[in-house]
Amino acid sequence: MHRNRNAKIVATLGPASVDRQTIQALFEAGADVFRLNFSHGTHEDHKKRLDIIRAIERDAGRPIGVLLDLQGPKLRLGTFAKGPVVLIEGAPFRLDLNRELPGDQTRAPMPHPEIFTALKVGTDLLVDDGRVRLSVESCGPDFAETRVIAGGAVSDRKGVNVPGVVLPLSALTEKDRADLDYGLTLGIDWIALSFVQRPEDIVEIKAIVKGRAGIVAKLEKPAAILSLEAIVAESDAIMVARGDLGVEMPPEQVPAIQKRIVRACRKAGKPVIVATQMLESMVTTPVPTRAEASDVATAIYDGADAVMLSAESASGKYPVEAVRMMNSIITQTEADPFYREAISAAQTTTTAVPSDAIGVAVRGVADLLKVSAVVAYTSSGYSALRMARERPKAPILGLTPRQAVARQLALAWGVYPVLCHEVMDVLEMSDWACQTAKKEGLALPGETIVISAGVPFGTSGTTNLLRIAQVA
Repeated sequence: MHRNRNAKIVATLGPASVDRQTIQALFEAGADVFRLNFSHGTHEDHKKRLDIIRAIERDAGRPIGVLLDLQGPKLRLGTFAKGPVVLIEGAPFRLDLNRELPGDQTRAPMPHPEIFTALKVGTDLLVDDGRVRLSVESCGPDFAETRVIAGGAVSDRKGVNVPGVVLPLSALTEKDRADLDYGLTLGIDWIALSFVQRPEDIVEIKAIVKGRAGIVAKLEKPAAILSLEAIVAESDAIMVARGDLGVEMPPEQVPAIQKRIVRACRKAGKPVIVATQMLESMVTTPVPTRAEASDVATAIYDGADAVMLSAESASGKYPVEAVRMMNSIITQTEADPFYREAISAAQTTTTAVPSDAIGVAVRGVADLLKVSAVVAYTSSGYSALRMARERPKAPILGLTPRQAVARQLALAWGVYPVLCHEVMDVLEMSDWACQTAKKEGLALPGETIVISAGVPFGTSGTTNLLRIAQVA
């Protein structure tokens, strides 16, 4: 089941993809990681889907990653007395904490005291994904008098965004904590944290997870971009959540920010997922627009580790076709001679540490000797991720004795994870690497592979060995 591509596909499961047959088809079409969106569905719903994924994994003999996406804080208006109202541009509009008094065309309850404490005169409030824009003219700890800058219809419990303001809110709600606890008992591989504003949000969830899963920081707030490097450093992976990011920032700024995030992750050697509206039209049609195909290709040219499908595979009419199309776009893009030029041109400088030195050396050896595969023997995933950072031309075989690590590596660029036994010495590791590369169809007898590992074996973060071997 080795894919003929390097970038990975994350497919969201939902009402359109709940049964074994559909999930199996999504996997066979190209899905490497499945996303369980805990904003929707019950714990029982998600467990059933996870059980199906693990059954498919056992039958296929290939590790499959599972990502639990936490909902995060949802800031919303209260209710309106007589249904939807239309706010007129230039009209005043009051927001306050009085949830007992339903809203009308002049005011509405907003039961979030944290917002009011962070507001200042001139702050913009975006309602219903930015369809309505309000500007604060005066405010206090329990109210805000605003002016309608962009009018439109507003109805019960519409979402509110506050761009450019760091809100005094934890990224983890009580619901998130319950969902997180449940997901960890199931053995989830990745946890996606929504509403990340600062590196401390990642520190908070890491203290709870304690290494039982990788942490994906979803970058959807402008405040997070201001602390980009610090958030990347604290996280295990990053998601470019372009939906909310495009609401809180001018749409024309999102492409440049996407490239900046991808570059920061490549420099740090952290997996990065580009998400939201990638093949949006395939929710209702069997083929994407040319612009959407170009959007996916751009992420691949930039060197993203993975691209993600949301509604396309979760609730759309053509979930399998969407994965198959994304697989085809990635494959075609990576076959373009310019792709390798783009990847190499975007290569960032390495730090003066042994692991990065080994990574650079492996890439050089792989290019010079035209090796069939790069093998990373790793107990923590670190060696494989350092190899993926260098974007070698040869496929990366990630050998690990830990099933959880193998599943997490399903997200990393170019890594084909394989579960193996604990090795005791370098010679055994070399022999096992050659056997596995041949068995998995990555190398033929007489061909050369290059191996990286950390000695002593079983110690995390000690990539310090490079070995060239010939497959028998």
